Amino acid sequence: MEHQRLFPGKKFISSVLEMLEYKSDMTGAMKKRYLMRAGMAGVIVGLLYIGNYTIQAGFVVDRVGQDDFTLHIGKLLGSAFFGFALVFIYYSKSELLTSNMMITSIGAYFKRITPLQTTRVLSLCYLGNFLGGLFVAILVALSTIISDDAMALMEHSVDSKIAFLDSPSGVLDLLVRAILCNFFINLAMLMVYNGSIRDDLMKAIAMISSVFVFAYLGFEHSVANTVLFTIVGVSESVPVVPAMLNVGIVLIGNFIGGGVLIGLYYAYLNDEARYLRQHPELAEGGVAVGEQMGDEPTS
Repeated sequence: MEHQRLFPGKKFISSVLEMLEYKSDMTGAMKKRYLMRAGMAGVIVGLLYIGNYTIQAGFVVDRVGQDDFTLHIGKLLGSAFFGFALVFIYYSKSELLTSNMMITSIGAYFKRITPLQTTRVLSLCYLGNFLGGLFVAILVALSTIISDDAMALMEHSVDSKIAFLDSPSGVLDLLVRAILCNFFINLAMLMVYNGSIRDDLMKAIAMISSVFVFAYLGFEHSVANTVLFTIVGVSESVPVVPAMLNVGIVLIGNFIGGGVLIGLYYAYLNDEARYLRQHPELAEGGVAVGEQMGDEPTS
């Protein structure tokens, strides 16, 4: 078997490194514009998250004998609706923190970005995501967009997320949910970036499905949690320190799921240059993908 067949993800890696280059450039010389792109992602998450809870609230009926089936239908439809958030973010060229965790991890593996640049990209992206969510929170607080039933569900969700902090097992549960969340998100982005899916409809389905899984199964997403806490905090109230602790743990879990289990995992699997350095007899005198990514030539 030709050694090239062992590295089918080279297209994915090269696409990610191309994106990393402009992200690094923008966060250096065009910080304001990068913040605006990240802010739009926060706005999208906020509006579709409100839609998710509004749909679920429509299936909460205050009557005796209501069964769980009705509630599950609402949760299913709300989660499916929220799945479009990633599609809107992708096609509007907005910047989402959790996807950038994977991209910067791959860049760090191939030595295309420094720790300082990584911190700059991720911190500016998170700041923009937060500001976008804050913008939505202020607007909805000045309106009647969020019904009382929807707000009650959002407050219940906040209480549930903070309740994870009550015990070590709860913290571990929260961490695992965060890991699985960004694993699924970036698994979908891998499929979008690797060139195997060329049809826009199939790309959208992949992204919607990944967000649906995390929303329906109750996984934890750092940006979604931040936006939720912000919306509820501006309209009602949220305990700040527990909310920050929740987000901090979820950030760690999201990075493990997207940055390590997807980013570093697939970077290593598709590091042809490293493989050829270890097996020079397989080199055919061509330029390996690692050389294109900035590694030393393998021959």
